[in-house]
Amino acid sequence: MADKKSKVDKKTEVKDGYGAESIQVLKGLEHVRKRPAMYIGDVSSRGLHHLAYEVVDNSIDEALGGFCDKISLTINKDNSITVVDNGRGIPTGMHPTEKKSALEVVMTVLNAGGKFDRNTYKVSGGLHGVGVSVVNALSKWLKVEVRREGKIFTQDYKAGVPTGPVKEAGKVNIKETGTTTTFMPDDTIFNTVNFKFEILEDRLRELAYLNKEVTITIKDERSKKQNIFHFEGGIKEFVKYIDSARKSFMKEPIFIKGERDNTQVEVAFQYNESYNDNIFTYVNDINTHEGGTHLVGFKTALTRTLNNYGAKANIIKTDKIQLTGDDFREGLSCVISTKVPEPQFEGQTKTKLGNSEVKSIVETIVGEQLQEYLEENPSVAKKIIEKCLRAAEAREAARKARELIRRKNALEFSGLPGKLADCSISDPDHCEIYLVEGDSAGGSAKQGRDRRFQAILPLKGKILNVEKARMNKVLENDEIKSIITALGAGIGNSDEFDESKLRYGKVILMCDADVDGSHIRTLLLTFFYRHMKEIIETGRLYIAQPPLYKIKIAKEEHYAYDENEKDQILKRFKISTKTVKETVPSETEVTETGEVVTKGKGFAISRFKGLGEMNPEQLWSTTMNPETRTILQVSIDSAVAADKVFETLMGEEVEPRRAFIEKNAKYVKNLDI
Repeated sequence: MADKKSKVDKKTEVKDGYGAESIQVLKGLEHVRKRPAMYIGDVSSRGLHHLAYEVVDNSIDEALGGFCDKISLTINKDNSITVVDNGRGIPTGMHPTEKKSALEVVMTVLNAGGKFDRNTYKVSGGLHGVGVSVVNALSKWLKVEVRREGKIFTQDYKAGVPTGPVKEAGKVNIKETGTTTTFMPDDTIFNTVNFKFEILEDRLRELAYLNKEVTITIKDERSKKQNIFHFEGGIKEFVKYIDSARKSFMKEPIFIKGERDNTQVEVAFQYNESYNDNIFTYVNDINTHEGGTHLVGFKTALTRTLNNYGAKANIIKTDKIQLTGDDFREGLSCVISTKVPEPQFEGQTKTKLGNSEVKSIVETIVGEQLQEYLEENPSVAKKIIEKCLRAAEAREAARKARELIRRKNALEFSGLPGKLADCSISDPDHCEIYLVEGDSAGGSAKQGRDRRFQAILPLKGKILNVEKARMNKVLENDEIKSIITALGAGIGNSDEFDESKLRYGKVILMCDADVDGSHIRTLLLTFFYRHMKEIIETGRLYIAQPPLYKIKIAKEEHYAYDENEKDQILKRFKISTKTVKETVPSETEVTETGEVVTKGKGFAISRFKGLGEMNPEQLWSTTMNPETRTILQVSIDSAVAADKVFETLMGEEVEPRRAFIEKNAKYVKNLDI
């Protein structure tokens, strides 16, 4: 009977194609290469740069222990990365259980590292033991050099596999210690292997502020760019950097430092004349952009201490208006850095601290020292409280404006030029809305769209610059009101915004490729970053990429999205760019729709100046058809960098904006004026 059953099972397995042989066992680092996104988030530019961060974080952990004060990162000419530190160097002796060099264990075994041993690292960021081994797995090749015990040890790897044993490659001074890691990301895994100097620079600058004892150097051998970061003022200087494009009535940021139960707390903050709060939190140098218990502790202490002081000093009249936490945080720029021996993060991404004990530690330290500061600096304290009172008055006005919006529905905005043309499907996961610059383009988009899942909201003119306005003024702007109503999720980055009520899975900004279009796009991005950040953080905000050129060769039409793509199309059809450039002006004409057409022998090139020049069919096929369009997902790689860009471009101060334009003008192409 047993034999018979066995035969039946075997037949079933063959029939289904799913048998024991279908079960794969991935050994070593194979599963990292098979599922890289599980370890680094994705295989786009963000995941690529994460590799560099993982190697640098190992060096920073040495610095946290007091064993390292110099770190350098070099982008080599071949686009590989070299990270050098003067830490203790990865151990190279024989591992007692793995029976191979500890260096090889660290580089090739997941869940292996010194971070689990509290005697080795009292505090560290890398606690999962997956950092450098994942980098190794996702690299075409990697070379590591260790300097310790007066010797140099090396080992080479390909796709995470050692090409040979750990070798002794020479001698050094006994005092010269550290690790050098060079790796080349695998271009068969990543969408791009082109490292951006600016992205790495932002992260290294951040680490230098958080670790004032460390000097960090970044070099780019491709462009010869270089920067050295060393900030003796630590996070106080960090706050000044964040606020460099804002005005503050405070001469110096408030600095708080303390330690309890082996948990170190550093907080620096100051108030500026803006209407947004910018609080950046870190645990063991990890950016916890979702906050956590350390942030809750700070907010609680700030609200309670300022409230108590204001009432005691008779500045806050309790019978008039009740101040909330939001009022005390308006115009606040703050950096919170904690060093926690055993951090517990919520989720794999390490973006939210979960240790309950940290809340009371931060709350106590901040509360006590802030109270002392306010009593010692009564004039500054008064200015802070008065600013908070003005914020409360504006908040009350904004609340009334919100209530007005809630009472209205989308149909009540029919008088607006930007009337919503909704889609027929109601499932947000399958719906998308285009915020379109101008009535003309909006009309073409409405005609060209797929009405089932694409909604169109044309926007007339430029929306309010929210960087320079309080919430009550923001909510008075007609175009912003229509956006809020159409999206249906409310406004604000706290309890006011409800992502579950969002009516569209994709919000797509569609603007002209000229100066005005860029300005409108920046205004919209500023609005979403300041007041609907969750839409960006959840990957729902996109930028449409309308083509710049239509190239007609014989009866075929091709679209190019930039100058380089246009040249590639011409090259494919053996038309030299020289021929195009030498086309006489008489062979250039402007059509009724405004297209600038350059005609030559066998070709015609149209330059689109705006979306309104495209007919509905062109707009659909180039910019709106999911099968053929190109849309760019908006992401926040560095919250600090994003904040500075928005404040610089859209804030009150002219000088930082002028400096930014002068610095970046050389990168501008296809400027239409």
